[in-house]
Amino acid sequence: MSSIPHSMIETPALQAQVLVLNRVYTAIKIVDARRAFTLLAKQIAEVVALEEGTYRNYDLHSWTDIAELQKELEADAHEWVSTARISIAVPKIIRLLDYDRRPHHDVKLNRRNIYARDESRCQYCGRKHTSKELSLDHVLPRVQGGEDSWTNLVCACVKCNARKGGRTPRQANMRLIREPRKPRRNPAITIRVGAPRYKSWKAFLDEAYWTVELA
Repeated sequence: MSSIPHSMIETPALQAQVLVLNRVYTAIKIVDARRAFTLLAKQIAEVVALEEGTYRNYDLHSWTDIAELQKELEADAHEWVSTARISIAVPKIIRLLDYDRRPHHDVKLNRRNIYARDESRCQYCGRKHTSKELSLDHVLPRVQGGEDSWTNLVCACVKCNARKGGRTPRQANMRLIREPRKPRRNPAITIRVGAPRYKSWKAFLDEAYWTVELA
């Protein structure tokens, strides 16, 4: 089984995101499918699968054994990778068998997480925009001593950012639609959990605090 990752045919499914749990079922990070299969092949992880409301555990050999049945009954529920002889479902969750460490209780301050926190919505006009149409605005401008922080950075569309310039919202006669705060968990992951494909993650993320970005 250790040769499986090397024999897999290149496909976008190898970039699919897989939630990683530690030994005591605490979510710790997200990896791509290629890395997940490598961990499974080395026998240092197992698959955790949600089946009819119950979580079941599989080693790679067992997961491969049920691939044909999965393909027949629930092909659309999975992404698939192939070797020369078989197609295998990409697991949505794997569990490390001998790793107990927990993630730090902090959320990285970066552009991606701020966009996710603000739901890609300009915090001045309230409209949603694509990432190309958004920028980060310092509520208290840098020229006035403003710092990079969760409470001083917000999404702003290009038009509103240009209108505000190097002024505070009050000086520019503009108002924030909500006060910026530091989220307790990674906001990008909260968005992903809303997708049906990732519903099996929810039980492990409801109480999780994140430091790891999506791959």
